Amino acid sequence: MASHESDIRALLDSRVDASRTKDIDRLMSHYSDDIVYYDAVPPLQFTGREEVRGNFERWFGEYDGPIGLETHALTIASGASDIAFAHMLHLDSGTRRNGLDIGIWVRSSVCFRQLNGRWLITHEHISMPIDPQTLQAWFPPDM
Repeated sequence: MASHESDIRALLDSRVDASRTKDIDRLMSHYSDDIVYYDAVPPLQFTGREEVRGNFERWFGEYDGPIGLETHALTIASGASDIAFAHMLHLDSGTRRNGLDIGIWVRSSVCFRQLNGRWLITHEHISMPIDPQTLQAWFPPDM
């Protein structure tokens, strides 16, 4: 059974690099036209390239300068089919427009389909851990 792990890993690396440099066109090139994206910010679900692009532009606008984005604990599952998925942790850091220099951990699950010979992201789910006692965002220690 063939594995497409190296192709998926290359796509994810390019996605992270495009995010760090706020290259919206390169970032969006990795998403399908019918992408469904769940995020930790309202309205929580973004459907289609236009909405997802707007959400990424909002995220980019929160940072004064580049975004620090590190992938940790990456797991990729793929086989001979045209479907794959991955899950990982991201450390999202940098200087916010309000001057706050902070890093936050987010969880990410990503689903891929091979369409017309290209791997594209068709579904992504981002979540932030919360402290169940306070119901506030949980800022775990560095890993």
